[in-house]
Amino acid sequence: MEMEPTVICPKCKLEKPLNHLLTAQSNQNVIFECENCHFIKRNIMTKKG
Repeated sequence: MEMEPTVICPKCKLEKPLNHLLTAQSNQNVIFECENCHFIKRNIMTKKG
C-alpha cells in the first residue's frame, strides 16, 4: 500500500493529504488552502517555475 504525502499548515498545524490542501494551476503556480483555519498561501514556487 502506497502512502500519500501529507502537508502541514504553517498556521494551525493541521496535517492533511497533499491533494486536499494544494491546488496546482496551469501557469505552474501552486495554492495552499487550509480547510481548518482558512490560511491561504498563493504563488508557491515549484521546481518547474
